Amino acid sequence: MIIGVILILVAIIILLLVYNMSIHKKIESFNNLNQKVTNLNILQDFMDTISKTSSVDEKINQINDIIVERYQVKYSTIVVYDGTKYVVRASNVDKKHWDTLSNLQAEEIFKESIQTSIPKYVTVENENERLPYQKMEFARARSAMFFPLYIDNVYIGYWLIESNVPHDFDSIDTTILEVVRSNIVAILKTVQNQKIIESIVRDDKYSELKTAEYLYGEGRKIIDQYTTSTVCLIKITNLEDINEDISRKTGDVIITKVCETIKSNLSDQYIFVRYMGPKFAIVFSGIEMKAVYEFMKQIKEQVEAIEIEPVDVEFEDEENVLAKPKINVIISTYYKGTALEGVLKKLEDYLDNADKDENKISEL
Repeated sequence: MIIGVILILVAIIILLLVYNMSIHKKIESFNNLNQKVTNLNILQDFMDTISKTSSVDEKINQINDIIVERYQVKYSTIVVYDGTKYVVRASNVDKKHWDTLSNLQAEEIFKESIQTSIPKYVTVENENERLPYQKMEFARARSAMFFPLYIDNVYIGYWLIESNVPHDFDSIDTTILEVVRSNIVAILKTVQNQKIIESIVRDDKYSELKTAEYLYGEGRKIIDQYTTSTVCLIKITNLEDINEDISRKTGDVIITKVCETIKSNLSDQYIFVRYMGPKFAIVFSGIEMKAVYEFMKQIKEQVEAIEIEPVDVEFEDEENVLAKPKINVIISTYYKGTALEGVLKKLEDYLDNADKDENKISEL
């Protein structure tokens, strides 16, 4: 009888063990699924950040904020080589530590990690120690993981996460962090072209306007505050004739006067740039095409009323030579989130292929 009871108890224990194992697997499966969903949501946050009409620096800082908040790490720092030195592109660490954080590639403890692309984990054993790369600080970080970053197999910097708790990353899932590292690299690669565009914006000498690149960086932040806007491309159709028949300096003055006339009528929310040569672009943020058409009729009248006496050239006394600009105007609608450069190219193609004597306002 006792043996029978024992056998029953053993059977119950075995059943409970099997049941517990089943529950554990289900919980583990749920946790894995939950982690995958979390990672997908974070990846979506990353992609949303890339698509926002903000500067490169703002985007990288937003990505770093997402890492700190969603992965619950104490400190996160992204360092990138800018062509001359390593610079902190994003960090939630106090700036007084940035000199140290921007020179970790020189630390012996991380050199192998950079060469092999394998993350390096460092920690202290007690609170009286400090991490090898720390110079003057003790309490801020007691464990860290270093992730070298590469674009097309070229080392471009690193991502560092830190904790103020010793051994805090002992059991962390490095697979997830590898995914984050890949996303950081993808984002740096994606915004690389935007950074180039932002850095080549110039002020044009004669028009005193920004060059066309401004539209695709800082200007776009203003434009994309609205769902639709109207894009206008203006061409001084007789600028080449003025340059050849009168003088180049007269043509330069024509450009200056035309731009002054247009600019004096524009609101600050409208973006006005020198597009290329005799062509100028205006983006009327949030304004419908019909209103722009009426506005440009008035602008066209004012511009074509300009008269400039020849500069650095003399004509016969009986000749009354004056330079008078003629413009051709084409307008179209731009929708937020679509290719602004595509709209401008379409307008440019129209002006370039229009009859040389065409002198009107057209819509596309």
